Amino acid sequence: MEYIAHSENSFHETHLLSKHLKETAELSASFASKKEYESIFYLAGLLHDLGKYHAAFQEYIRNGGKRGSVPHASWGAGYARSKRMLEASFAIDGHHKGIPDNSIWKVDTEPFKRNEIEEFGKVALRFLEENPINQRELPQKLSDEIAKTPSRREVFIRYLFSALTDSDWLSTEKHFDKGISEVRSDISLPIEEMISKLEAEFSGKPKEGTINQLRNEARCQALQKASQPCGFYSLSLPTGMGKTLTSIAWALRHAKSNNLKRIIIVLPFINIIDQTAQILKEIFGDEWVLEHHSSFNEDDTFGRDDDGYYSLLEQRKKLACENWNYPIILTTTVQFFESLFSNRPSKSRKVHNIAESAVIFDEVQTLPKDIILPTLQMLKDVQTIMKTSFLFCTATQPAFEKRQSFDGIENIQPLINNSAEMYKETRRVKYELLNELEPIDLSDLLKATSDKGTSALVIFNTKKPALEFFNLARNLDHWENKYHLSTGMCPDHRKIIIKNIREDLTAKRKILVSSTQLIEAGVDFDFPVVLRALAPLEAVIQAAGRCNRENKLGPSGGRVYLFKLQDSAMPDKTYSACANHTEEFVRADIEKLHEPDTFNKYYAQVVNLYINPDQYNINEARKAFNFKTVNDCYRIIRDSTEGLYMYNYSDESRQLLHSLEYKEFLTKDDYRKMQVYTVSVYRHFIIKNSDMCKTMPQGFMVWYGNYDPQTGISIEPLEADKLVV
Repeated sequence: MEYIAHSENSFHETHLLSKHLKETAELSASFASKKEYESIFYLAGLLHDLGKYHAAFQEYIRNGGKRGSVPHASWGAGYARSKRMLEASFAIDGHHKGIPDNSIWKVDTEPFKRNEIEEFGKVALRFLEENPINQRELPQKLSDEIAKTPSRREVFIRYLFSALTDSDWLSTEKHFDKGISEVRSDISLPIEEMISKLEAEFSGKPKEGTINQLRNEARCQALQKASQPCGFYSLSLPTGMGKTLTSIAWALRHAKSNNLKRIIIVLPFINIIDQTAQILKEIFGDEWVLEHHSSFNEDDTFGRDDDGYYSLLEQRKKLACENWNYPIILTTTVQFFESLFSNRPSKSRKVHNIAESAVIFDEVQTLPKDIILPTLQMLKDVQTIMKTSFLFCTATQPAFEKRQSFDGIENIQPLINNSAEMYKETRRVKYELLNELEPIDLSDLLKATSDKGTSALVIFNTKKPALEFFNLARNLDHWENKYHLSTGMCPDHRKIIIKNIREDLTAKRKILVSSTQLIEAGVDFDFPVVLRALAPLEAVIQAAGRCNRENKLGPSGGRVYLFKLQDSAMPDKTYSACANHTEEFVRADIEKLHEPDTFNKYYAQVVNLYINPDQYNINEARKAFNFKTVNDCYRIIRDSTEGLYMYNYSDESRQLLHSLEYKEFLTKDDYRKMQVYTVSVYRHFIIKNSDMCKTMPQGFMVWYGNYDPQTGISIEPLEADKLVV
């Protein structure tokens, strides 16, 4: 009998099972970063579809039936377990449904181990007749470095699972759509060429002046440590010191010295990704840089020719988002970490390509503190198992180091030797306490802001006071223009407002901006005065980065005022506790905010005093090999919100909805187009205003209520012109 893995393709060819298994095994082995892993990676690929040798599956694949009615993954998993290949058994058992928790894996595989499954012996014999395995080919026992440390062993399973899943899908794709398979790129990182292009970029930059000299010195120091082995590194530099390009310069040379395959840049916010991607594409060329985040390629026409077809490059990039086989990747913190902690095949598929990479984390202070221990433990395990280097970049370096009662990273090597001197040399602002931090109301805050006599940025902790402050100021003539920024505005609206603010600042118009904390990372404003509501220290320092950013006012020429608002709410209890700790810091000695190690000390204190750094017991779940539990518990963004499409934002938002509302199914590109007109809200807002929300047949929700052209989503009555379509 001829055993097949998949039904006929468009050329009426079936996919022979032995061919599929060999293809998967060879691909999987090629993804192993160390020689000692190759045999188990190969055998996981060879065994994963052993169950398809069962007569019932061959009947199903040839004559049809309900999808999933003849499970096969547990057969290969059971065989692997019977041969004591437990890591391969976990990976095989999950290659369709996701890696299960330990108890479910035992239920799936125990009957095979005990030889209680009828025909198991016959099925295994058929497999071995077509795919002979020499006993000497069975993988050796894992090294003690992995086997005796449960969390490392767990990461090894994730790595193996990722390699198996990607190999299986690539082999299947090659059978069903050879054209797509051939489009996929296998582009290697052109290190020498990229180093040359980056050097050319640096050579064209001005070298005169203190700031430029310090930038060059910082880059030289970082490059001197690029040849060191894979490990953990930090790049702590003041705002405006060229962290992005310095980190890329280090990563390229580090990759060259350690034979790494790609550079992955992980950023917390999409707007930062847009800026960074544009810079890198201009230096290296569009063909080397892949963006992977929720709004990437939001315009479905981008990359298409006159006949509506995607260019070869865009096709390659779309495919590369599935498994990250690309030289330079820019992605979000959410995408990176929730893939690493996922048990799902589609998300985990890319994990094996994190191996043999230089990974740059920018703005690492934004990582949630209540999951910081499992986050760092995962990175430690990945670094050990997968030959990966991690670089933490920020102006406010958190205390990630191992210390008493905090199992952090043992050795994080700084790339800059004299960062304290650089912070001192680049001091641009003076911090002051407004009203000696005695609580003030919004009217007094507005008067104090007006008295500064210049453009001002005022940052609040929540949307409510930001909106109320803007409404107090919107009819005053004190400023030429007044702006509001918050997540109550859709991304397209925020993008336009940010552009207008930048143009006004360049033209030296006197403006006022009332904003939530969304402005504190990735929005490179340069205000002479910034007023910041009391907040966690990282937010205060990030806010100061929007003041005198270009040093046009001279050393310490910018003014950053901290204020405490009457009856002000905080986003959550942890935020409030950290803000109170900041108050203790600044009341004692506000000048300490200029010292680079202040934030490190603050971070260690708040984690020790107020936060459980493994709030959801994820490390214990990992050690117990409970993969689904870990998947369900690990979240970068935990607040449950839902997206509301803003119908009344603009003519374009209305037209787009009308073009989509009768489509039976929406594509990923449809959702990307919609995202720029979507606002995330809490569930209780939808319940409270249900008369203005409508759930469409495709499952998304539309806000038919008012949208204020200055402040965003609004429950104010609709203007008459919006009632007519």
